[in-house]
Amino acid sequence: MILSMTGYATASAELDNGSLTLELRAVNHRYLDLQLRMPDELRSFEGELRAAITTQLQRGKVECRINYAARSAPVGAALNRSLLQRLAIWNKEVQSVLPYARSLSVADVLRWNGVLESPATSTEELRATLLHLAQTVLQEFSAARAREGEKLQEFLLERMEKIEALRNSVMPHVPAAIAAYEQKLIVRLRDAMQNADDERVRQEITLFASKIDIDEELSRLASHLTEMRRILSLGGTVGKRLDFLMQELNREANTLGSKSVDAEVSRSAMEMKILIEQMREQIQNLE
Repeated sequence: MILSMTGYATASAELDNGSLTLELRAVNHRYLDLQLRMPDELRSFEGELRAAITTQLQRGKVECRINYAARSAPVGAALNRSLLQRLAIWNKEVQSVLPYARSLSVADVLRWNGVLESPATSTEELRATLLHLAQTVLQEFSAARAREGEKLQEFLLERMEKIEALRNSVMPHVPAAIAAYEQKLIVRLRDAMQNADDERVRQEITLFASKIDIDEELSRLASHLTEMRRILSLGGTVGKRLDFLMQELNREANTLGSKSVDAEVSRSAMEMKILIEQMREQIQNLE
C-alpha cells in the first residue's frame, strides 16, 4: 500500500461542559512539518499529541487544529448566587444614577460570565478524551490517504504501460531508420570526401552509427520501469525513490529524442516526456 500525503479527517467528542473537535489536514511537503493549533488549556498535552501524530506520518505539511466549545448551560450547572447578589446591587446602583436605564433581564443575567457554574472536567479525563480523539482521526486520516494512494498508484501504472508501449513501438523502427540514415550519409560523405577510400567512409559511418544507436536507452527505460513496479509493489514510503526514477526516465527520454533520426522515434520520445512529467507531478503527493 502506498499513501498520499494529502488528506483530511475530523472527529468530535462530547464532554460534560462542552465539545472537543480535532481536525487534521495535510498537503505534500519534502519532509514532515507538523503545526498544532490548540487552546491554551490543552497546551500541556501537546507533546503526547505530537508524538501520536508523528509515529504515523513520515512526510507532509500537516495542520492539526483543536477547538473546544463550552456549552452555554452545561449539564449539572448551578447558579453562582454570590455573583447574582452583586449583579442585583449593581443593577440598583446603575438605575439610581440612570433612572431610564433598562433593568437586567433573566437572559442578560444568565449570559453573564460566571453566573453559571459547572463542574470542571478533570485533567485526566480531558487528556484521555483528546488522545482517543486523535487516534480516531488518525485512523480516518490514514484510510483517506490510502484511498488516494491507491488512485495515484493506478494512475502511475497506467502511464507506465503507455511508456512501455511507446518503447516497444520504437524498437522495430531503429534498425531500418539507422540503415536508411547510413545510406544517406554514405552518399554525402563520398561527395564530401571524394579522395577517401571506402574503408575511411565505413569508419565514419560506423562511428556515427554508434552515436545514434538507442538500444542502450531503450534497455534502461525498461529497467527503470521494472524498478518502479517493484517499488510500488513493496509500498510504504516510496515518494523520494520514485521521484529519483522520474529523473532517470526523463534523462533516457531526452537522450532518445536527441539521438533520433526517425520522425516516429522523435514523436515517441516526446510522448514519453509528457507521460513522465504527468507521473512526476503526481509522485510529489506520495509519502
